[in-house]
Amino acid sequence: MIYINGHDLTIEQVIAVSRQGETVAIAPDARERINAARAYVDRKLADKAVVYGLTTGFGKFSTVFVPEEETAQLQRNLIISHACGMGEPLDTRVVRAAMLLRLNALARGNSGIRLSTMETLLQMLNRGVHPIIPEKGSLGASGDLAPLSHMVLVMLGEGEAEYQGRVMPGREAMAAAGIDTIQLAAKEGLALINGTQIMTAIACQAVYDARDLAKTADIAAAMTCQALHGIRKAFDPKVHALRGQPGQITTAENLRRLLEGSGLSFDLNPDKVQDAYAIRCTPQIHGASRDAIGYVWGVVSREINAVTDNPLIFPEEDEAISGGNFHGQPVALAMDFLGIALAEYANVSERRLERLVNPALSEGLPAFLTNRGGVHSGFMIAQYAAASMVSESKVYAHPASVDSIPSSANQEDHVSMGTTAARKALMILDNSQKVLGIELFAGAQAAWLRGEDGLSPATRAVYDRIRQAIPPVDQDVVMHPLMVQADELVKAHAISQAAEAVCGELQ
Repeated sequence: MIYINGHDLTIEQVIAVSRQGETVAIAPDARERINAARAYVDRKLADKAVVYGLTTGFGKFSTVFVPEEETAQLQRNLIISHACGMGEPLDTRVVRAAMLLRLNALARGNSGIRLSTMETLLQMLNRGVHPIIPEKGSLGASGDLAPLSHMVLVMLGEGEAEYQGRVMPGREAMAAAGIDTIQLAAKEGLALINGTQIMTAIACQAVYDARDLAKTADIAAAMTCQALHGIRKAFDPKVHALRGQPGQITTAENLRRLLEGSGLSFDLNPDKVQDAYAIRCTPQIHGASRDAIGYVWGVVSREINAVTDNPLIFPEEDEAISGGNFHGQPVALAMDFLGIALAEYANVSERRLERLVNPALSEGLPAFLTNRGGVHSGFMIAQYAAASMVSESKVYAHPASVDSIPSSANQEDHVSMGTTAARKALMILDNSQKVLGIELFAGAQAAWLRGEDGLSPATRAVYDRIRQAIPPVDQDVVMHPLMVQADELVKAHAISQAAEAVCGELQ
């Protein structure tokens, strides 16, 4: 059971709820704050105060006063008119994360929503009623208005939801789960959709897996380093201490631990003075991306506990302040940065892969990692596929956050494009996982050709884990299913787990 209060939710807890179905409850102290804020809203309504979103229209219509008897219609109209998403549905993990994050933001008690309305969304999360939310349509300006509206539609008995593996009308899904639909009261529609929870839900998925990708990339580099008879001295701690970049220092330490006991890599190699950059500069390249991931982790950790709707309610100060916390710029910049950092892991991985398959660069390995070159092509086109995904990620790595476009009659005249940035980062993550999977597949093949007994204990454990799913390739086969297996091992964090079982937790 995870208790939410709007203050101390962690990314790991978001993953537990979104992927493992962990149960959620609202903390008792949060319930008190929620009720106090709602009582304040009700007083303002009774006083006929003019407050944005309570007794006015939205956006450009903020100058239009709405009488109390029409506030319920105002909130419903907000949801049904804003549900303008397009494209494929968001992954269920993202939907669950968004539901949790919206609840956590409301639990701070600065939104003025009724506790009963929150409990409806909570029941949906805990009972597995997952709204169908199209992936496109958010500017990340007043938050994720369009996609979050699709989430709220189901609470009203509208839209569509997935329940127990089947997509059905929202009202039918709610009835099947034994959850009553609701009618929104004043402020509640805005409280539910004015925020950054979709982009942040995607960000949680991306940055959580990015942390493991950083470890997996170090492992892949260690495998390739051995296959190419690499020089370990480049990872000497004295070298990296002189630069002082923390990610670089950590990566070098990981490589030393992963290569300890290796018979295929050397402190010094009489046949060459130094390795190419893709091997020798692994700490500098991987380390920079590792530092970027650390920055993004901090931004996302703060955002999952942020109150991002509008207006914000401060009952003790007797204030309802119209601000701009819904603007997604912090997440947008972080997700663009993450996408660039993850693209670089694939970029250098493909260069190491090229050295494995190219007989002019592979330190005596057979061309394209096959002993039967000519009739057999070996890993020739596996490298093509990796190069294709690396090039695709370079397109995705163009920052979305520089592409502001005005909306709402120029009231929302600067937008973040944060959800697009987050979606792109997730696509780059997928490509990078696939490319690293191919490098590991090829690295295992090279180790098999060299003699896997020369591997270090940590990378031998990784080799054995790969061999549980993928046999050596001694003649041409359909490579696609083997590459898919490698990708699945990376995505399941199986590569890092195999190494850490031998060398301890990598950083």
